[in-house]
Amino acid sequence: MRSENIIEMKGIRKAFPGVRALYDVDFALRKGEIHALMGENGAGKSTLIKIITGVYEKDAGRIAIDGKPIHFRSPQEAQNSGIGTVYQEITLCPNLTVAENMFIGRGRYAFVQWKRMKAKAIQLLASLGIPARPTQELSSCSLAVQQMIAIARAIDMDCKILILDEPTSSLDDDEVGKLFELMRELKTRGVGIIFITHFIDQVYEISDRITVLRNGELIGEYAASALPQIELVAKMMGKDLDDVTKIQKHEPLASDSSVPVFEGKALSSAAGVRPFNFAIQKGEVNGFAGLLGSGRSESARAIFAADKVTGGDVRMNGRRVKIKTPLHAMKRGIGYLPEDRKGDGIIAELSVRDNIILALQVMKGFFRPLSRKQAAAFSDEYVRRLNIKTPSTGTPITSLSGGNQQKVILARWLLTQPEYLILDEPTRGIDVGTKVEIQKLVLELAEDGMSLTFISSEIDEMLRTCSRLIVMKDREIVGELSGMNVTEQDVMRVIAQGGE
Repeated sequence: MRSENIIEMKGIRKAFPGVRALYDVDFALRKGEIHALMGENGAGKSTLIKIITGVYEKDAGRIAIDGKPIHFRSPQEAQNSGIGTVYQEITLCPNLTVAENMFIGRGRYAFVQWKRMKAKAIQLLASLGIPARPTQELSSCSLAVQQMIAIARAIDMDCKILILDEPTSSLDDDEVGKLFELMRELKTRGVGIIFITHFIDQVYEISDRITVLRNGELIGEYAASALPQIELVAKMMGKDLDDVTKIQKHEPLASDSSVPVFEGKALSSAAGVRPFNFAIQKGEVNGFAGLLGSGRSESARAIFAADKVTGGDVRMNGRRVKIKTPLHAMKRGIGYLPEDRKGDGIIAELSVRDNIILALQVMKGFFRPLSRKQAAAFSDEYVRRLNIKTPSTGTPITSLSGGNQQKVILARWLLTQPEYLILDEPTRGIDVGTKVEIQKLVLELAEDGMSLTFISSEIDEMLRTCSRLIVMKDREIVGELSGMNVTEQDVMRVIAQGGE
């Protein structure tokens, strides 16, 4: 095995009952490189990582670290061999201090005096440029700093291989920049980093090489500089053409009258969004654009009354209506897919079937329950329509990938047959193929006459789907852009000039 590889895996196989998760997969990580591991949900990335970290034992193949064959039987063995992992969901303790989180559960620090632990934390934080104090409570740190502290914890454990699993999914652009600075610093120290993300642009900003998996098989290993983005997407999806380029937005349907499907004047809520006016036509796809914290989600929640409504006048199809609660909104034909899929979307204790029928059941009232036959028919229909990958509709929703969970929530609202549907970050943290499916579905629904508001942190995604963008800054509307040739630069210009 080549000496420049910290870890080399050859012919890795892993199967579960009825599922071939990995088949003859090769992977190699060099010292001092950032290596992106790419593939759609279900491609085998998580299984490969769990084999590297000792969570799963491989069925076949061989693994070597620094040229020496190894066989991990537990995560502790992998950790002792210099493998550190930081997951998308931060697994630290928010009620403890930064220093306590860095050293908790570490045998060699179990009886060290607090003074020494604090001094060690100060040294480590300073060496990595992490803007945090060892005595401050972790919950007072931003998500980016919490991610960095999790990385610092791994690095202090003599980490040679660092695995970052979707570390940027909840970070804004500035926070991503700080995290990338830390990754580059670790790279100069010789740490090999495996980077897993759904953000294609970030892959090309930070990665040296890219390995692509699809359906449990190795598609190839490439230098990032030699693989155009369009080809990466095609390899991940298994298609010759980039379906993303085929997505074409359209103008809203012509109507006999210009009366909007939904119109709100001076809307405001307890979430602090400033009073705003908003309207959407039949068959239109519009969106709230702006930086993180601009008020995009707060505006959507005000429309749906997900936050306490404090003022405003609402009309639907020209008639004044009362929308003070989400149930009012639902009964008026409005659906809302929330930004926080895990916190506000899925009901983790329920099955796929029960998650799909939930909104319809709420509208009917719990004293008029759907029959088992109806629930099965509805859920089966939308699993088929949205191509939700699940063993059955009785499967717990937490067993599904993030993209399929998102499809379940989308199915929940489509089942209510809304006239107006709000989608807040519907493609965050999901694979490229599912993103394309959701974007296409949005435009198909609009063509059928549904009105949709589409919100995304990725401006290029909004430009592909929205015929009109309402631009926000500091929780107020600062401009509006429409037409088929709006660019990302146009959006950023309005944001920069807004409020001047």
